[in-house]
Amino acid sequence: MVKLRLKRCGRKQPIYRIVAIDVRSRREGRDLRKVGFYDPIKNQTYLNVPNIIYFLEKGAQPTGTVHDISKKAGVFQELRINQTKSKSIND
Repeated sequence: MVKLRLKRCGRKQPIYRIVAIDVRSRREGRDLRKVGFYDPIKNQTYLNVPNIIYFLEKGAQPTGTVHDISKKAGVFQELRINQTKSKSIND
């Protein structure tokens, strides 16, 4: 199973990468793909929305923090739009 989770980077100031990673891997383990980053001090976020949507459609589960970050960015609204488009094409 794949999860979207935070991977810590930076020694003194925490900066996190948002990665798609296998559940059995450690937090700093090898990731499948980097899909964004989050800086809690400067409150900056960058998300690669098409990659996030791709992993969510394939069944990836976001952790709580990644879910909240994605929700603020409107990723789930775009996911719903893509799902309704694919349903209307298939009908």
